[in-house]
Amino acid sequence: MTIHRQNRRPYGTPATGAPPHAPAPAPPPQRPSPLCSHRPGCGAGGRELPGGFAACGLSGHPRNAGQARRFVADTLDAWSLTALGADMELVVTELVSNAVRHGLGTDAAATDFPVWLGLFRHPGHLVCAVADPSPAPPRPREAGECATGGRGLALIGALSEAWSWCPTAPHGKTVWASLPLPRTGA
Repeated sequence: MTIHRQNRRPYGTPATGAPPHAPAPAPPPQRPSPLCSHRPGCGAGGRELPGGFAACGLSGHPRNAGQARRFVADTLDAWSLTALGADMELVVTELVSNAVRHGLGTDAAATDFPVWLGLFRHPGHLVCAVADPSPAPPRPREAGECATGGRGLALIGALSEAWSWCPTAPHGKTVWASLPLPRTGA
């Protein structure tokens, strides 16, 4: 799988030349990725599937972020990747929170699991992908000093080697982030 690297600096920071009070930056460009066509088939809850893939269906409730963290911790423990736990749990919390907060419409109740979380283990990196029914792209925001939100995508950008999004057929989108696997000494 090819991962397209993005600048790890959050969009709209002074380092990109935009003043701190600039309007919200445009969403990141779509990146081609084999993650776009995944069809997790784990049914209720989550389980590890063959080939370094684990998936979990989520109901779209605000408590899903905690459920997603437990799923990630259990999966990384099973894969002997606990060193990635803290960073991946923070990334998945932001992705799932954004999906629940911004990605669910009134038709989300039509399915038991409107949000899907997938972990993909590849040589050299681990990808976390969250799919939701909204076609709207993620929009990084510039958070003020006293703001209680608006830093999630910047945090994902700081912790991951790359992140982006892609449309999911027949509707919706998948937002993904990739973290490097710890190097094993020989």
